[in-house]
Formats: sequence, C-alpha cells, structure tokens
Amino acid sequence: MIAKAFRSWTLAIALAGASTGCSAAPDDATPDLATARLGLMTSLPIYWPEAHDVGELLENGQKIGQARKALETRYSLEPLDTLEADTLRGYDRLLLAQPRALSPSENVALDRWVRDGGRLLLFADPMLTVHSHFAVGDKRRAQDVILLSPILAHWGLELTFDPDQPPSERQVEVEGIVLPIAQAGAFELRPGGGCDIAKSRILARCRIGRGSVTLVADAAVLDESESDAPLRARAVEQLSKLAFD
Repeated sequence: MIAKAFRSWTLAIALAGASTGCSAAPDDATPDLATARLGLMTSLPIYWPEAHDVGELLENGQKIGQARKALETRYSLEPLDTLEADTLRGYDRLLLAQPRALSPSENVALDRWVRDGGRLLLFADPMLTVHSHFAVGDKRRAQDVILLSPILAHWGLELTFDPDQPPSERQVEVEGIVLPIAQAGAFELRPGGGCDIAKSRILARCRIGRGSVTLVADAAVLDESESDAPLRARAVEQLSKLAFD
C-alpha cells in the first residue's frame, strides 16, 4: 500500500535526519509560522519525489517540485496517510490529489469534516497521465484510476470519462484559470445533486453543510515532468485560492 510505504519512508527519513543532524527538507522550504495548515493526501510525488528506495528518497528529497513550492507560498503543507476523524481534527483545509481508495470510515469522516466547515480541494483523475518511473501495477506508482465513487455520489456527483477525446495535453480556461489537461474526466450531476459544474465539466464546486468542495477532474497540472512549469504553478496557486479563500 502507498500509505504504508509512505509511513515507512517518513520514519526512515526522520531517523536519518536525527542521526546526521540534518533535516529532510531544505531550510528555505520551511513555511512561515503564520501560514495556514493544509493537510495533503496524495499518491502523486508532490511532497516527496518518486524514489526506488529510502536511500534515493533521501538523496532526491531536497528537490522541491513546482506544485509544492506554489502551495507552500501560502500554506504549511502537512502530509497525511489517513483521513480518520482524529487525523482531520485541527485542519480547516485539505488537499486530496489522486488519493488511494478511502475506507468506509474515512468516507464518513471526510464527509463529516466537510459538513462541519472544512474546505476541500480534490483532484480526481479517471485516467492518470502524470509521468511515473514505475510500471503499471507497481505499488510505488501513483493511483492510475481514481476510486472515489462512493463519496462523489454522496455529494451528488458522477465522474465520467470519454475514451475518444484527444490523447495529447491541451489547455482549457475555467474560472479564469488556464489549466493544462490530458485525458480528463467530466463531472455530471446526479439526481438531487446541488453542485455547480463549469461549462467544460472539468471543475465542480459544491456547498456541503457549512463546508465546501472544489473538484478537478484531471491531475495533469501536477505533472512535474511536463514543460510550462510557471503556468502549472500559477494554476495550482489559483485553484487553491478558489478552493480555500
């Protein structure tokens, strides 16, 4: 499981840092103490780069990607490997980027957290195109197909996918944001659903109880291997403002 691997690697990094007297992250990545906390759950190499083992992760862990840099200009990014109620306590903002499938108790906890006032930004990609060093089926690889149908249905949404769309990456403008997409999904309202869906159907925004959910049906903007890094970083920053401000 990705979460188990993440816990193991995090522990190894902490022990290595303690023994060498150094931190896993560079000093200039330390957020301002006044910066708002942002919980992050993802299978993508956003917080840590992809690595074959702990040694490679320690070697490459100093490299901070564009998405993380963009987020850490405004938030204190804190990786999470579970979404149980006790984990979510203390967070007002949460970013899920192509997460693993959630357990029933995590679905319940996440729904309750949003209804109690939490603000969520969710990247849900039905056909992930983000580059990976690992082959399909490798547990270190990001989640290729999003598996969040239960919670999406509960919020009145369905995520669909058109296999006949152009395979190459392209750009769409949504809510004034230039967003690179590739093999993107599309949101549909289920009967009784009350979310607002953009004309492109790439973006959906939902008021749920006292909280809100902003959903993006693609994760290409988080692909560090592609060009146009400033455009991608700007889009991530704008999406976070849309979701959390």
